[in-house]
Amino acid sequence: MTPKDEQASAHERTLSSTRELPDAVNACKRCELWKTATQGVPGEGKSPSGLMLIGEAPGDSEDLQGHPFVGPAGAMLDRALEEAGLDRKSVYVTNAVKHFKFEPRGKRRLHIKPSTDEIEACHWWLEEELRLVSPKLVIALGATAARALLGRIVTIAQTRGTPIKLSDTTHLWVTIHPSFLLRIPDETRKRAEYQRFVQELSDAVRWVKEA
Repeated sequence: MTPKDEQASAHERTLSSTRELPDAVNACKRCELWKTATQGVPGEGKSPSGLMLIGEAPGDSEDLQGHPFVGPAGAMLDRALEEAGLDRKSVYVTNAVKHFKFEPRGKRRLHIKPSTDEIEACHWWLEEELRLVSPKLVIALGATAARALLGRIVTIAQTRGTPIKLSDTTHLWVTIHPSFLLRIPDETRKRAEYQRFVQELSDAVRWVKEA
């Protein structure tokens, strides 16, 4: 067994509850991201839950606070969930990768998209969360989350808003990551994209109720 295998097997045990995730994720050394991150950021929320939301990876705020979606994108997500008639406490929210990947830029830390190897290294945790939460529907917020769940590169335009079967009990719904909305400079387009996002969340809630 190689040192890398030993590091991986040290924490690869079946968890009994999502409450065990913070300590377990913080002990993870499956990839190199733990070396520069402040801490691991596991998912949190209701478990089990009919609805699970998965983003890409923690950002600067999430890395410092240890909770998912607490930065600007998280504020946008919370607002959209509320307008869609959904209480964030009633769902489970997580990321495909559990450690912050960044590039120092002066006093700032700029987010870098996780690599394929890093996504695959973190997949074990995502599988554990899926098992523990047992959602009817998983909403992939962005292409990285969709790739982590499907095991292949997908485009949002090709898969957006159409339920995709993941297993006998779980389907996938792909949409944008809320950070996309923050990057749109044109206010008219931003409002239109935001309303589409809210509508997709509303449709997802209705789908879960009817499934």
